[in-house]
Amino acid sequence: MSEVGGTYDFVVNSPMGEQTGTFTVVPNDDGTEFTGQLSGSLGQMEAENGKIDGNVLTWTMQLTSPMPMKLEGTAEVNGDAVTGKIKAGFMGSMDFTAQRQA
Repeated sequence: MSEVGGTYDFVVNSPMGEQTGTFTVVPNDDGTEFTGQLSGSLGQMEAENGKIDGNVLTWTMQLTSPMPMKLEGTAEVNGDAVTGKIKAGFMGSMDFTAQRQA
């Protein structure tokens, strides 16, 4: 399994305040793509078009609440720590951090 796979506890600094939850990354057999989901206070979203390039992850998600919006994520995994950004349309980019669960 790819070293980026796992379940991470995340914190996103959004315009609606701090959002927390879990992000699951399940790499494919050759480690170039992943599936997964983000679960938090705004519900659950499936990661779509998940790509793995070394320790960098990119993906999209469809937010349905509080308003429909396509989210674009990019993250860098360093050991058990993750830093990244989620681009949320007209709301701009939101920074997030995550830590792999033990």
